[in-house]
Amino acid sequence: MALVKIASSEELQPGQMKRVQVGDTDLALYNVDGEYYVTSDLCTHATASLSEGTLDGHVVQCPKHGGRFDVRTGAAVHLPAFTPVRTYGVVVRDGGVWIDGDEL
Repeated sequence: MALVKIASSEELQPGQMKRVQVGDTDLALYNVDGEYYVTSDLCTHATASLSEGTLDGHVVQCPKHGGRFDVRTGAAVHLPAFTPVRTYGVVVRDGGVWIDGDEL
């Protein structure tokens, strides 16, 4: 496993999210009550950045058509989205938020 640091653990307050780019891959990083989650940043319904949407608890809403996804599992939980988004395992340590670069 090749860990890649994508953010400082202090960058996001609970309830915040942001877009992170690793190589050619756009990711969305979420802080939900102090727990970090990472998904693909691209909505599976329409070409839109999930990190530009809204985060309500564990659910991110796409800004384009309102599709919603559970950031823990990637599951689509509200139409028009029905295809899940990809999720990535997260490790928080040494003041950083890391993902497995082999998953990219």
